[in-house]
Parts: sequence; structure tokens; C-alpha cells
Amino acid sequence: MSVPLPDFDALGALLPTRENLAGDDQPIPLFCVTSLDEAKAAVPDHGVALDNWAKVQGFEGKSGQVLVLPDGAGAMLAVLVGTSANGEGKSDPGFTLGALPGQLPAGTYLLESELANAETALTAFLLGSYTFTAFKPSRRGPVRLATSHPARERALVQARGVIFGRDLINTPANILGPEALAASATGLAEAFGAQARVTVGDDLLDPDNPFPMIHTVGAAAKQAPRLVDITWSGGGDDAPKLTLVGKGVCFDSGGLNIKPGNSMSLMKKDMGGAAAVLGLALMIMQSELPVRLRVLIPAVENAIASQAFRPSDVLTSRKGLSVEIGNTDAEGRLVLADALALADEEEPDMLIDMATLTGAARVALGPDLPPFFTDDEALAHAIQEAATEHDDPVWRMPLWDRYDSAIAGKVGDISNTGNMPFAGAITAALFLRRFVEKAKSWVHFDIYGWTPSTRPGRPEGGEAQTIRALFNLIARRYPQMD
Repeated sequence: MSVPLPDFDALGALLPTRENLAGDDQPIPLFCVTSLDEAKAAVPDHGVALDNWAKVQGFEGKSGQVLVLPDGAGAMLAVLVGTSANGEGKSDPGFTLGALPGQLPAGTYLLESELANAETALTAFLLGSYTFTAFKPSRRGPVRLATSHPARERALVQARGVIFGRDLINTPANILGPEALAASATGLAEAFGAQARVTVGDDLLDPDNPFPMIHTVGAAAKQAPRLVDITWSGGGDDAPKLTLVGKGVCFDSGGLNIKPGNSMSLMKKDMGGAAAVLGLALMIMQSELPVRLRVLIPAVENAIASQAFRPSDVLTSRKGLSVEIGNTDAEGRLVLADALALADEEEPDMLIDMATLTGAARVALGPDLPPFFTDDEALAHAIQEAATEHDDPVWRMPLWDRYDSAIAGKVGDISNTGNMPFAGAITAALFLRRFVEKAKSWVHFDIYGWTPSTRPGRPEGGEAQTIRALFNLIARRYPQMD
């Protein structure tokens, strides 16, 4: 089994253009307003009635407030949505429209307002329409928002990528093991004419092309470990090389250092890094960005059996560094290390890895704010700028060189846990840095991959964090040529 790509046409039907509305559709006007006075200006023929109705309903035009305005017969006349205002006083909904699919009755609404940052607002609406229906069909009728804004197509592309990532994370591990994750990745490749190669099981130990740590981490599972390698080009031989690496641990029991039950309950999401980079790859390929794209997914399950690796084992990595095992529950950095070493050999212009890597990152920043690590100051600034602009928050943390000695091994070159009980997200990033030398720019994201409680545009469940920001950064850095 594989997780299918979200249907682009079905997404488009949730965001129809004004021109393509069916003749029997009677869309209800929807206005985004920043104050009650602006609401009165939007529907001037109903000034007194609107004023009274707004007071009864407590509507003041504040961000997130929604007011349905009825006509004399009790039917819906218009919808008013309170939003923030940008510096020029223009309506800037942010993710506010992402709440509308759960707030409004099924039907078609016509967006009548000019928006600041419409791309984010329309993407939020589409993401708020998402439900995971693989095992439990939705009973909710569709809420459609008609618009012909130029940002519509770009919003559809980004929503499709995020939804693909969400579907992958939300699929339980008994369905989405290493085999199905690899099949989902190769299905994505086939859809866009990309090349895909999957190295499985003992082939990972080929002395001419070894991935020994990927093999070791996945050796105890019923489904063999594997490495997915996808290549696609949207430009010529001189196009920039962009490589994405995603942690694909389909379930993490902790191995012999087994997790307690409450820590294991969400471990189907431990392939969230793989889901995120596959969603980002979808956006890049669908937008035909002029890059030479490579996607590497080490897909494994960290299980318990007689062949499971042990604390105090010493593993040999693809790079040749020996890695001493302090804890088998720090397995994600092991599979990433082999994949990063392969990526680095090609000297990419930009190398991005994403992983649900450390609890320390959650302690520091919580579930909503993924940290990232890079030594490239210009890239760090560009990431932060894109994240703020597109409401896809991240926070830079340091690659603090003084802590590098904390990952020294006693009998191996380095340890996968280190000898310091602090700064776990930083020491994990420093561990990964040991496997990247030739890439012109490298950045590591330690994501959570999950939304604990529903917010506008972000339903509870799997979340492909940071990829909207990264897509916009990449599109800006490597623009299409006319």
C-alpha cells in the first residue's frame, strides 16, 4: 500500500474561480473586515440592521470573529470575518480563514475583499478544510470559497504539499511501514517524471555503496530497512543542486532502550521529517522550480528483536566515523547520518534535513515552533523572513561549538547521545554536522510533526511544519526564468 497524492482538482473545487462557478450556485458574499465601521461600509444598505445585529452577536470586527448577516427571510445575506490589518490598514487574515470550514454551513462563498498576503490566507482556508478520511469518512459538507486572486494557484500547490505530508504522518504504522513509505515516495516520483531508486535490506551493506547505520537501526523489524533516492530536474545541467533528507522512522519503540507507553503513543509520527520533505518536493516539482532536486529518505522501523542493536555497540557509518551507541532511542540521527553523508558527496548548493529528532527541542520551544540550525548567516536570515511572512514559524538555535566535545565517544569517534545531560537538540545537530562537509549550505530542522490541538488551518494531528516557508524561500532564491 502507498499513500496517494491529494487530488489537485478536488482541492481546486474548494477554491473555485469566480468565472467557474456553476450556474446554479448562488454564492454568499464574504467580506474580511478590520472593524465594525468597515463592516458597515461593506454592506451599506443594512447599516442600522447590521449595527444592531452585530451588537447582539458581540461582533466588533476583531480578528477571528465571524458574523453571519441574515436577510428578512432568515437566509444568509452575507458573512463578515474579522481580521487583523497590515501597516497600510489593509485586511491581513493570516490563518484566520482556516477556521471557516468548521464555522460556516456547507455552501459556496464569494470572497469580496482585497487581502494583504492573500497567498497565506487562501492556503490557510484550504488547510482548514482538511480531515484525515482514510478510515473514517467525513460527514461534513464542503465549504467553498470562490476567488480569482492571482495567489490562488500558489495556494493550491502549497496546500497539496502540506496535505500529502499530513496524510503520511496520520497513517498508522501498521499500514505505513518502511515498505509503504518507500512506495509513497516512489509514487510521488512517478507522478512528476522523477527517477527513484530504493536500496533494501542487505543491499545496504554493499561495500561499494554502504549504508551500515540505516541497516543496523532497521534490522530488528519485520520489514527490511531501505533508502529511497529520488532525483528530478527542473533546469539544465548547471541548475542549482538542492537536496532534501528526511528521517523516515515509521515507528520508534525506542529499541532495547524501550520507551514508556505514554511516550510511544505518537511514534507513528516519527517519520514526520520524511513526510515534510516529500511534501516540499511535491511543491517544488509541481511548480517546476529550476533546480536539480534530490530527495533521500532512510525508511526504517526501530523495533525489538534478537538482532536489535544494543547500548554500547559501536557502529561504522558510511562516512567512516565509528559511532558509539549510548541509547538505542537516539536512532534518528544514525539513519540521517548515513543519508547526509551520501548527500554531501555530491556537494549540493543547498542541503536541508528535517527530522522529529529530540524531545529537548520540544522542551525548549514547544510543539509549534521548530528550531533550525545552520552556520549560513544569509540562509538563516532568509528562513526567518520567509517563516514570518508565511505564518510558518521557526526559531534559530545555535550550533554551539563548545558543546562539540560532548558528543565524543569513549571507544568510538563519536557518541549518539554524548556525555552531557543538557542541550540535547544542539548536541544532536552537532552530531549531524559531523557528516556534512562539502555542501555549500546546510540547515537542519528539528520538527515536532504534530498539532496537539486544533487551531485555524491547523487541525489536530500530523503537520508538515516549515515546508511552506522553505518552498517560498527556495522559489525566491531560484526563480523561474521567463
